[in-house]
Amino acid sequence: MLDLYTAEALNTQSTCPFKENMDLGRLRAAIDKAGPKNVSFVRMEATTNLIGGQPFSMQNLRQVKAMLEPLGIFLVMDGSLISENAYFIRQREAGYEDKSILEIIREMMEIADLMYLSGRKSCSVRGGLIATNRKDVHDAIRPWLPVYEGFFTYGGMSSKEIEAMAVGIREMTELDVAGSSADAIKYFVALLQQQGIPMVTPAGGLACHVDAMRFIPLVPQSEYPTGALAAAVYLTSGIRGMGRGSVSMDRDRHGNDVPVDLELVRLAEPRRVYTMSHYQYAADRLRWRYDHRDMVGWLSFYEEPPVLRSFAGRMAPKDNWAAALAAAFASDLGPEC
Repeated sequence: MLDLYTAEALNTQSTCPFKENMDLGRLRAAIDKAGPKNVSFVRMEATTNLIGGQPFSMQNLRQVKAMLEPLGIFLVMDGSLISENAYFIRQREAGYEDKSILEIIREMMEIADLMYLSGRKSCSVRGGLIATNRKDVHDAIRPWLPVYEGFFTYGGMSSKEIEAMAVGIREMTELDVAGSSADAIKYFVALLQQQGIPMVTPAGGLACHVDAMRFIPLVPQSEYPTGALAAAVYLTSGIRGMGRGSVSMDRDRHGNDVPVDLELVRLAEPRRVYTMSHYQYAADRLRWRYDHRDMVGWLSFYEEPPVLRSFAGRMAPKDNWAAALAAAFASDLGPEC
């Protein structure tokens, strides 16, 4: 897999409105090197997770499609946060400010050859869907559904879940719903920036993202800074974040860690859940954490499955720094905190 984002995507202190845009020059070079017949597909993620929930523009999506179509290369879209990406297009891209979220989503889906979606996010339901505007793709997928998911009319989901997903799909096209988490994330990111905490900007979709390499620069990538920072935040706030960095990657075939370009701690923002006081509490706790950032140490795996180690693996702090951190927190704020 090749991540073909632009250089701006790695600038965590940025004002670029569409940091997930595909780098067209890198894309063309990669296709030429491999040969079009050896490229299975190109995927766009709305919004992309590993660089801070950043969106792509409609213009860039069309440019990618224009490059791929004459070469016969498949364009796939991960639409798990497609309504948020549409919301950002409406806010940030000229010519879309008066379009509805539904109109923007439809335009995005008309460009892609196939779109898949996790219903847990935009639709607020278990399950997911695959959609395509190509009959040949539809007909190729259909025989395999009973093998892997369920019969064609339900895809392995209960009728109750399908009905709930239908409601979620309709709701996610409403402007207030599509923008609810995006606006909350923007507010939270600004609140944390006021506290001096290094954040990914501009605020994206799904979550606000803490720049772990700037938060705890003394912890090297080889010692899993995002895992360490997520653990430290939980110890001193009860807030469960997720490390999105080298700790999220499986080892290569030689058993070595795979370093990534960005080490981020993701603080996810579900829709219509948190109040202003929740964000203020979180900012207060993260500020204390930042003021004591030199106390965060290294982590190591003591149980490490061969795949998806960030989900099922177990880690331990080196030199018992976590206990010292918890004791300092209790001393400053009281054991009841």
